Amino acid sequence: MSTVFAKSVPGREGVWPEKPRTEPVDFIPEGLLRARGANLPSLSELDVVRHFTRLSSKNYGVDSNFYPLGSCTMKYNPKFTEEVAALPGFARLHPLAPQLPGGGDMVPGALEVMYETEQLLCEITGMSAFTLHPMAGAHGELTGALMMAAYHADKGHAKTKIVCPDSAHGTNPASAAIAGYEVVSIASKDGIIDPEALAAVLDDQVAGVMMTVPNTLGLFERHLPRIVELCRAADALLYYDGANLNAILGKLRVGDAGFDVVHLNLHKTFGTPHGGGGPGSGPVGVSERLIPYLPVSRVAKDEAGRFSLRYDYPKSIGYVAPFYGNFGVMLKAYAYILRLGGEGLTRVSENAVLAANYLRKRLDDLLEVPYNRICMHEFVSSAERQGKNGVHALDIAKALLDRGYHAPTIYFPLIVKEAIMIEPTETESKDTLDGFVTDLREILALAETNPAAITAAPVTLPVGRLDETHAARAMEITDDLG
Repeated sequence: MSTVFAKSVPGREGVWPEKPRTEPVDFIPEGLLRARGANLPSLSELDVVRHFTRLSSKNYGVDSNFYPLGSCTMKYNPKFTEEVAALPGFARLHPLAPQLPGGGDMVPGALEVMYETEQLLCEITGMSAFTLHPMAGAHGELTGALMMAAYHADKGHAKTKIVCPDSAHGTNPASAAIAGYEVVSIASKDGIIDPEALAAVLDDQVAGVMMTVPNTLGLFERHLPRIVELCRAADALLYYDGANLNAILGKLRVGDAGFDVVHLNLHKTFGTPHGGGGPGSGPVGVSERLIPYLPVSRVAKDEAGRFSLRYDYPKSIGYVAPFYGNFGVMLKAYAYILRLGGEGLTRVSENAVLAANYLRKRLDDLLEVPYNRICMHEFVSSAERQGKNGVHALDIAKALLDRGYHAPTIYFPLIVKEAIMIEPTETESKDTLDGFVTDLREILALAETNPAAITAAPVTLPVGRLDETHAARAMEITDDLG
């Protein structure tokens, strides 16, 4: 499909309103003006409408087809939450309003939603308090790591290290490093954290341990009580990466299990769009002993039931985001949580786990599953068997594109060779899952009988195999505007 610049026809224009009586030079310093006009495309209104309508049809999302992207929980986002977020009483608020003297009385509804969302997340996770400010999951990780650092500094500890298992999301060690910590990686045993390996590295310099439950193999960390015990003995804080919370809603409250810090992904677990569909939101919850270090501002509720923003927390790590986080996203999550309630959220996890195990069992005769036991909301298979015929995980993922699916996560976690991670989520029907199995089994059969048909994929899309390394390192995403 040609770009809007390639379609430009000199002299073609849309219908313009009456031109303003002022010129740019009337209100912009001459030194800041362009020497010549920008090379913008010349198109009619109809050209523009058709271009972007066709372009939108080439986008891929949960609304168009199955999106089994492991570790990302790409489930359907119910549309009623969009209506809630678009209510004028919320959408037209000025973000500075609550910061004015008496501003809380100008936006009581918005502050109440923020306050109540924090309370709901505390109830769901068992944590003592939350901040809604972090703008995404990795931002939440950094916020959590900074609070861990503030806690240890306040206690006079000289802690310099954070421990991550080798199955961790890449953002875990990255966030710890940005917060100033040395990252210590420990090897998993039978797909989960080995308490003995953890004990071997836990010394008085370890500030915390970052882990995901279930982990990135879709396996529950059954040694969690022992891990908590080891962390307590070393005064190391235990961090919960909430990317996989979709597997344990209503089943396990991580605060009750002993975690000190948790970040959630509202855009994964609580039905708000993400990826290309919307901004993220990574609220962070803490146990009682970390409350003093939460970012400011915080929403307070007085005895009369009035809400306001409070800033008087001298041990706070300060500001981590402009204003209060992604307010529209938290509105959608708030509506989603209220609509489902406790029973609905529990069924989310039950159905997500059921769907993942259904796919695992329908495929494990053709795809090797290295840790082939009851999984949680996702499972990790391997294309090592297909590799003997020259077909790799990447080829299978590309072949799925030809059949209309978004590719699963591949080559992650790093501890599984030729990894293919599949997360079906709770929102897909059995018919959809069966259709996916049928298509994937056809691909795996072709990998045996006609490998070239798979390694040539995709053949039905506007472009075939791209040089993804070049695309990442030498991006060209704009036309020359002159």
